Amino acid sequence: MTRSILPRPFLSLSLLVIWLLVNMSLSLGQVLLGTVLALALPPLTLRFWPDAPAIRSLPKLVRYTLVFLYDVLIANVQVAIWILGPVSRLRPRWVFVPLELEHPLSITLLAATVSLTPGTVSSHISADRRLLIVHCLHTLDDAETVQQIKERYERPLKEIFG
Repeated sequence: MTRSILPRPFLSLSLLVIWLLVNMSLSLGQVLLGTVLALALPPLTLRFWPDAPAIRSLPKLVRYTLVFLYDVLIANVQVAIWILGPVSRLRPRWVFVPLELEHPLSITLLAATVSLTPGTVSSHISADRRLLIVHCLHTLDDAETVQQIKERYERPLKEIFG
């Protein structure tokens, strides 16, 4: 019974939290409207997510989110320093990240994480989903950048979604 009311409980909770954060309000009206949306949208979108991966470890998801937020904060400072410094010091490069992730949602989350971190942009995922192409504003060592993406983001996503 609960599964039919809340087919994706984590999505419902996320929608409610995001709704309240976007509106920056905890008023009764916003909480009620957010709750209605959080209950109505997941069942309406179920057919678009037929094989959504289950979250296997909520603590690892929380840790992943905290690492990502920390990286965004640090990257903002780094990018500001690079931009304010001499342009000749920048070493923009295309980096090719081989993927171990298999599920489309996991790959999308990895690409989004990389793109949302200042100084990097995911530009392409190969047709066979085995390669992520990333543009870096500044990197001296491709192998180190690939290793950092795999260790900080891909490995935890594998642990979270399997």
